[in-house]
Amino acid sequence: MPTWNSRGLRGSVLEDFINRTNEKYLENNLALIQKIPTPITPITIDKESRHITLAYFDQKSTVDYIGVVQGIPVCFDAKECAANTFSLQNIHEHQVTFMEQFEKQGGIAFFLIYYSSKDIYYYLRIKELLVFWERARCGGRKSFRYEELSKDYFFSQQHGIYLPYLDMINKDLNDRKKEVDI
Repeated sequence: MPTWNSRGLRGSVLEDFINRTNEKYLENNLALIQKIPTPITPITIDKESRHITLAYFDQKSTVDYIGVVQGIPVCFDAKECAANTFSLQNIHEHQVTFMEQFEKQGGIAFFLIYYSSKDIYYYLRIKELLVFWERARCGGRKSFRYEELSKDYFFSQQHGIYLPYLDMINKDLNDRKKEVDI
């Protein structure tokens, strides 16, 4: 079983920026987004510091964050990427399934990817991910390149809001409306 201290965003700068952004959005009554804790079972606890030093995951986690933005259900997962190629191994099938089902219920599902070498963020719509996912399933690349991504969904930090992903959700909603109107 995977151990608690071996993977994920626990304690990362990206997670901290998202959490601070979510606090700002809540303060301004723009969104209510919560971090979903990964359920773990402690195995070893340091008695002196009372910290968990070894644990295993109780169940598969779906997404990192879930909530509502102005009445619209939202869920997303955060990933970091140090290279120009993002391996699809970083995304699990149960996450994709959950996000597809979430969108079928009228929600918006996406990934926030931080390209650390470029210091830029990407809003990856589940629709866009599914193109890469299907390509891999059919024997193609099991990753996607930075250059393959839509230029319209890259964004940077802004003063006052660490990660202004609500702007990207708004763009996503507008693009969905245009796609329906076509």
